[in-house]
Parts: sequence; C-alpha cells; structure tokens
Amino acid sequence: MGVKFTHSFNSELGHDVIIPIVGKKVDTNLVKDYFGFIEHDSIELSPKNPIFLTDAKSGKMVILLGLGEESDKGKRTNYIRSVIHQSKAEFPKAITIIAKHLDPKTLSNVVMGCFLGIRQYGIFKTNGDKGKNNPPDITILIDNEQIATYNEAVSVVNAKILAMELVDLPSNIKTPYYLADKAEEVSNKFGIKTSIIRGDNLVAENLHALHEVGKGSSNPPAFITMEYIPENYNDDYKTIVLVGKGITFDTGGISIKPSANLANMKSDMGGAAAVMGVLQLVADQKVQIRVIGIIPAAENAVDGSAYKPSDVIQSYSGKTIEVIDTDAEGRVVLADGLAYGIKNYKPDYVIDLATLTGSCIVALGYLTCGMFTKSEKMSQVLRSASEKCDERVWPMPMWDEYAQDMQSDIADIKNLSAKPVAGSITAAKFLEAFTDQHPEWVHLDIAGVSFADTEFAKSRIATGYGVSLVFESIKLLA
Repeated sequence: MGVKFTHSFNSELGHDVIIPIVGKKVDTNLVKDYFGFIEHDSIELSPKNPIFLTDAKSGKMVILLGLGEESDKGKRTNYIRSVIHQSKAEFPKAITIIAKHLDPKTLSNVVMGCFLGIRQYGIFKTNGDKGKNNPPDITILIDNEQIATYNEAVSVVNAKILAMELVDLPSNIKTPYYLADKAEEVSNKFGIKTSIIRGDNLVAENLHALHEVGKGSSNPPAFITMEYIPENYNDDYKTIVLVGKGITFDTGGISIKPSANLANMKSDMGGAAAVMGVLQLVADQKVQIRVIGIIPAAENAVDGSAYKPSDVIQSYSGKTIEVIDTDAEGRVVLADGLAYGIKNYKPDYVIDLATLTGSCIVALGYLTCGMFTKSEKMSQVLRSASEKCDERVWPMPMWDEYAQDMQSDIADIKNLSAKPVAGSITAAKFLEAFTDQHPEWVHLDIAGVSFADTEFAKSRIATGYGVSLVFESIKLLA
C-alpha cells in the first residue's frame, strides 16, 4: 500500500485530523474535542467542500469532511476516498481520521475510502515509487466496541484491492498462468486449498470448452479451483460455488473485435478477480460456510489453431456447443466452470460473475449489474446484500421462451443468438443449460460495473465490484 494504517483508542493527538460528519450540520462540541475552539456555533457542510480549520498557535489543522445526507450513503466511501486521493501528496507525515462518532456502516465507508484513496496506480512508471518514499501514517481513531467493524472493513478493502490490482494489470503480465500463480499465493497465505489444471491437461479432465477458447494463444489456459473449508466443518455446513470468468485478454478470436477500446479487454477477467478476492475475504473472516471458487482462465487470441465460427466443440457437461461467434467466449468457459463446480461439489448455492455482454450495459448502463436467476430466495439475498454494501444489482427476466433463441440445428446449443436483441438474457439462458437446473443459481453480468471511468485515474480502472456484494450474500446464506 505504501502507507501505514493503524487504529487507535487514544484521543491524545498532536497532529492534523479529519472529522467525517454525516449530514449538513456540524456538532461543534465534537469539533471542540479535537480543535479546542470554534468561532461559529452553526456550520453547514457539503461533501464537495471540506472545511479547513487551523489553530494559529499550534498550526494543527482539522478538516471537516461532509459525508452527505441519507440519500448520499452509497457515495460515502468515494467522498473520503476523494479527499485522501486529492490531498495525499500534500499530507503531513501523520494524520488521524476521527471515527468514534460514526455508525458501523459509515465507519466501514471511511476505512475503505482511506485505503482506496492512498492506492498508487503508476506501478510501471520509471518513477513509480516516487509517491511511496514518504507516505503519511494514517490512524483511524475508534472505540473498543468498533474494533470488529474496523477489522472487517480492512479485510474487505484488502480483498477489493486484490481484485482491482488484478484487473488493472496489463495482459502481457496477467496471463492465465499468472492468475493461477496468484491464486496459489493467496491460498498459501490464507489457508485455502487450491488445485490448478494447466494447458493440454484440460482435455484429459474433459474441460474441452475452456481448452478450445484458450488454444489459439501462446499463453495456455488454466482451470483454477480454490476451496475454503471452515474450521470444524461437517455435513451440516452449506456449500456455495462461485465461478468467475477469467479471460485475461479478449481479441474476439477469429470473430475479431474492432480496435476502438480494445485495450480495455484486459479487464475481461473482472469476474475471476472478484472470486479470488472473495475467497481471500471469507478465509480471512473465517465465515462458517464452505466456499468453492472456480476460475476458468484463458486468453482469447488468434492464430492457426484458434477455434472458429461453425466449429462444434465438446464441454465438461457432455453437451455440444455450436460456435457461432468466437467473441462469445466468456459463456463458453463459464459452461465448463459451472458444470464442473455443480457436479463435483454438490453446492447448495451457485453464483457466477462475468463481464459477459455489452447488451447488459445497453440495458442498465454503468450503475448496476444485471442479475439473472429463477430463485426468489437468491434474488432476495443478493438484493439485501446490495443494500448493505452499495454494489447495486437489478433483476432481469429468465423466461424459458428466451432459450429458443439458443437452439442449434447441429449441436445441443449454440453460443450466440441470431437476434440482435436481448443479448444479456440469451447469454444467461446459455449458461443455464450447464447448471443441471440448479435451483439456487444466480448469474451476475458485471460488464458495466467492474471497469469504469472515475475521478481517480485518467483512464478506466477497476472498481473491485462483486467482492463486497458476494461477501455480504455469503454472510446472509451462512
């Protein structure tokens, strides 16, 4: 991180402080606890305009940071992130965030905003360490009863940063084998059981669909399985399988994409990154449910051995797939991931995450992901989890009539509908064919929310979307 984060219960502060405040009105007594005096009894705050108070004698500064009203609660992480991000080069050696007065949700927002705000992006610049040479020490001042909330927020934001760093990496570094090695690194650190099937060994394990997508690249595909087993695990514990699309770069294959925005296709493994982050998080927080993370990882490239439109390929489930478009590859690798996870782990619940379709962005824009499920229970769980973590979901239809568009004359199913409408829905219906009609399966199309334009970088960057949402869902299911 390049910064020292700690928490403290000690109010004896000799350096500058930030006081986050919910609402427009400032509690002047709260400010006086840390500043000593305040000239006005009535101060109004706006999230976009922090108030800076400086003690003429000591030189100590207090920043009053507005976090908005109730309607702003989903933006509070970004409010604190913004002030840290914009000011980190100007911060003194030490600064304290006052948080004793905050409710648990707002405290979590503040913790995550601090960690995200100090994050460095220019890791490949020749002066990339310049901002890390003299970083500030940030202390978050809390009470004893807030420590559990603080610790969980730290775990969540570290998992989100793991996911973000993976998505932001360039594809010449972030190959399928790199993801496999990273999964092993995380597993060794957090006590997760991991297995990797690499390259041509996929064929021997009947993971034909993943192999077909990845065989056109000089970087071979990999099938990654991460298994978190809680202490005292027994048959009474529930099991959830998470499957994340892991396309480390997507050229479109033989059905090649246009060059505009092609550089953004390094982000086509946002689902895989979220799954890896969730596995780290549940292990760190010791959640009482078995969690299986499956990442079918491949680079969809073009050479003489690449799979082609009109090919009929095998899959782990035994069903054959007619390839209409090689750029509809994400659903093809997920087909193997879903079928493998459901057959081998007999899960109670299944969630897949994928940057799957541009159609979902057309339907919902960049503010929410599309949620596809026939399970009313899982729909309610995901929506409740969304309220807890500010990662939005929106239910989409899954009527069986849409499945007719995926019927093939030559194979069991085709990978793309011939109709230029309802693309995200027909993609979900394709995936459904490989779930063995699992009653508690949810597909999350995160194409519009995992990689975004923000104020924190000049180009699109990862958001870490899915880590918090799935973690909160798992807690509810456990």
